[in-house]
Amino acid sequence: MYRIIIIVFSALFALSACEAPGPQLDANGKPLPRVYRISSADTGKIQLRMRDSINALRAAAGVNPLNLNAKLTAAAATHSRDMSVQNRPWHFGSDGSSPLDRVVRTGYTGGMRGENISETYETELETLSAWMGLADTRNVIMDPQSVNMGFSWHQDPNGKIWWTLVTGG
Repeated sequence: MYRIIIIVFSALFALSACEAPGPQLDANGKPLPRVYRISSADTGKIQLRMRDSINALRAAAGVNPLNLNAKLTAAAATHSRDMSVQNRPWHFGSDGSSPLDRVVRTGYTGGMRGENISETYETELETLSAWMGLADTRNVIMDPQSVNMGFSWHQDPNGKIWWTLVTGG
């Protein structure tokens, strides 16, 4: 019996000496981004989490909630993939299309209100927080004339995520 107790305490003592690895640092001593991997099974959860988070922010400001719209989500998905192909975050497609062009192509008739984009390794909620920190992107999220939203992304094999949020009236 005493042997078992000694073995258990020895194992616990050995484990207590182990340290969890700290963050990996780049050449400047800053933490390297952690890769946030998204599986296809996470798609619905992530889109609903983003919608709910945006609507919580809008409710706190007294602004009507947004509905997740499949056509706006299709426009967002198309642009996220295209930004990855172009390897740059910007609002114009490789074919010269604007955000308005992409929304019209999906058949959405409510009129496009705005588009937010991001190139990052961060989660959707970290990205939303960054968007809320800038007046231009915050205004897209908080626009009282918006009633619908589309949200999607493309993740590169290296883990980089291209996020796109599109709002419509």
